[in-house]
Amino acid sequence: MNDLLSLQTTYDSPSAFPPGHISPSPASQSIYLLGLSCGMDNCSCTVDACSDGGSEALASYNARPGSSGGSANGLGPNVPSGPSFFVALFDYEARTVEDLTFHKGDVLRVDDPMVLDSWWYAGLVTCLHGWIPANFVARLQSIEAEPPVKLLLAPVNDHGAFLIRESESKKNAYALSVRDGDQIRHYHIQPLENGCFTINKRQIFSNLYDLVQHHSHEGNGLKCLLHSPCLPVTFGLSYNTVDQWEVERTSLSLLRQLGAGQFGEVYEGLWNNTTPVAVKTLKSEFLAEAHIMKKFTHPNLIQLYAVCTLKEPIYIITELMVNGSLLHCLQSPDGKNLKMAHLINMAVQVASGMAYLEHQNYIHRDLAARNILVGENLTCKVADFGLARVIKDDEYIAREGGKFPVKWTAPEAANYNRFTIKSDVWSFGILLYEIVTYGKVPYAGMANSEVLMEVERGYRLSCPPACPRDFYSIMRDCWRRDEEKRPSFHHLEHRLEDLITDYSEPHDPE
Repeated sequence: MNDLLSLQTTYDSPSAFPPGHISPSPASQSIYLLGLSCGMDNCSCTVDACSDGGSEALASYNARPGSSGGSANGLGPNVPSGPSFFVALFDYEARTVEDLTFHKGDVLRVDDPMVLDSWWYAGLVTCLHGWIPANFVARLQSIEAEPPVKLLLAPVNDHGAFLIRESESKKNAYALSVRDGDQIRHYHIQPLENGCFTINKRQIFSNLYDLVQHHSHEGNGLKCLLHSPCLPVTFGLSYNTVDQWEVERTSLSLLRQLGAGQFGEVYEGLWNNTTPVAVKTLKSEFLAEAHIMKKFTHPNLIQLYAVCTLKEPIYIITELMVNGSLLHCLQSPDGKNLKMAHLINMAVQVASGMAYLEHQNYIHRDLAARNILVGENLTCKVADFGLARVIKDDEYIAREGGKFPVKWTAPEAANYNRFTIKSDVWSFGILLYEIVTYGKVPYAGMANSEVLMEVERGYRLSCPPACPRDFYSIMRDCWRRDEEKRPSFHHLEHRLEDLITDYSEPHDPE
């Protein structure tokens, strides 16, 4: 539990550090600690009690990459250059000889945090240096503004995951949100006049760290013990593959074929004998589009790591999603037992990935449950978001041979070949139907030609049994005839987030 809480402790001078330890420069008079100590051997620096009402003790449990308006590490766009000190939030094992292995609590010096958003060159106090994933360390500047329900229901979080943020309703107070199974419970952390904190007024704590420590072992008003913070996800295989596009074919081992589809075969593989990956075999005509995909970095888009292009077949290396497609997941025995909160959270993840593509002025053209991949803990990521764009028009609009996904395609795209982000929104509405029906085929019993004709006449899928009316209302908005009246993915993401709150317990009595 010593690593559960990130606390900012500001020292009056560099002399506050024990002899032999790196001290901050005059421009950087603070270091960020995990638990009771900074993690350096024989270090005596500790987190002080909050004597000023808590302004020196800010807690954060999320370093989510890809947040809008900030860098991939969640620090925002205004991180100053020059040497800075960071503390490791998680263990990281080097994947290449250029990377740096570190452990939770290690203090690292980063000379230029902005040299590359997702990978930084850092050094430990042991004088070892190497590349590190930026979102595995923290210099606490602000508390993430992501909705707590969305964060805690994210697939990487389990029972007992929690976060602390500044309260939106009470000045100088904090809010504690805890994942309890499929529900999120919220508690007010009240500051007292003497600078201490309390949740239920029966237990008083001198600082937030002590509060977290206590409630990790004793409930005392909390229905779920605090267990662990959010885990981040690295972007790219390593610093080199972020900066360089081509990798050696010999660095890949193909283990088994996962499937074959419209774009080629897909294999489970191993890169550099360290990292599981998916390897797609493609024709050279897809390479230009793959270059575009490489620049996109978002937690809900499949990461494109690198390519092998020196001879055919071309290999595209992506992250491996162990549970296959969302369609397969929904239709599986375990998938059929998913509760509404899980289903809505899946929809939120897809909407989040599509909102990113929307912001990039990019179109998917084949959005469906079969093109969403699922990883551990129900992580959902949009796949094939670049490949559909390069299909020749005459092939893509063909009505025969199953190459045209009529039942997922907006009428203006099906009838006039006009693909826009709003036609993707229509497809998203069909995907929502797939999610809430656990993978049923839309327009069951209707031929493609019949679907085209009936949709043009105004027919829309009816509300499925057990589908919440507000969820169906979102689906219907996606299917508006006037494409300009369909919501944006940004709007859809937030509407679905609000629904998650409705299907989780909002508050517990204090």
